[in-house]
Amino acid sequence: MKTLGIIPARYASTRFPGKPLADLNGKSLIQRVYERVMAAPALDEVVVATDDQRIFDHVLDFGGKVHMTSETHQSGTDRCAEVALSFPDYEVVLNVQGDEPFLDYEQIEKVANPLRRGLAEIATLAMPIKDETELFNPNVVKVVYNAQKLALYFSRSTIPYLRNLPKEEWLAQGIHYRHIGLYGYLRSTLLEIAPLPMAELEQLEALEQLRWLYHGKSIYVELTNQAIVGVDTPEDLEKAKNLL
Repeated sequence: MKTLGIIPARYASTRFPGKPLADLNGKSLIQRVYERVMAAPALDEVVVATDDQRIFDHVLDFGGKVHMTSETHQSGTDRCAEVALSFPDYEVVLNVQGDEPFLDYEQIEKVANPLRRGLAEIATLAMPIKDETELFNPNVVKVVYNAQKLALYFSRSTIPYLRNLPKEEWLAQGIHYRHIGLYGYLRSTLLEIAPLPMAELEQLEALEQLRWLYHGKSIYVELTNQAIVGVDTPEDLEKAKNLL
């Protein structure tokens, strides 16, 4: 199944305006991500999706492929769906965050494979929570899944709730998982979910994937032991420079 990698990239950012063009040891952040994703064997094609002319021109300058998309999109999923319309021969689409220059090839493979094997319509990643501050942090999204590794629910709350244990013992049980926001979709599913109306659960938790579950879509949860190192702030950029 032909697989397309799409990297949504916005110029506007509350915490880090112009982030995709920020210098990361001689190359822009978006170029670092693009080159990293391009080298992944699981992908047949990679394209940046942006609504900003500066990013568009920059990607062309370093030899990348880029699509100009609408300014009205509310999410990376919507932006990916617009680009996917131009690639009718591709059956699987991966939504790769434009601020993750250290994404591992194996993680891309883990998201693409369940879709190629017909195990679900959407796929994503999760990793075991090993830090108590993450376990109870509402900014860390948790996921629970069934025996077929299909997501049952995503929440900012700590799930599952261990009723018969004090909270200081929860971490030791090793059954809580942090969601990592790398998504893969069957192209047909991506085009179907993009125009779906927002669900109440999504509004309450501010989690887009709850819309997909609400409308009956299957989300396969593959496990990884490697955290994805993102660049959300200028401070993160300095850390990334040291890692390179």
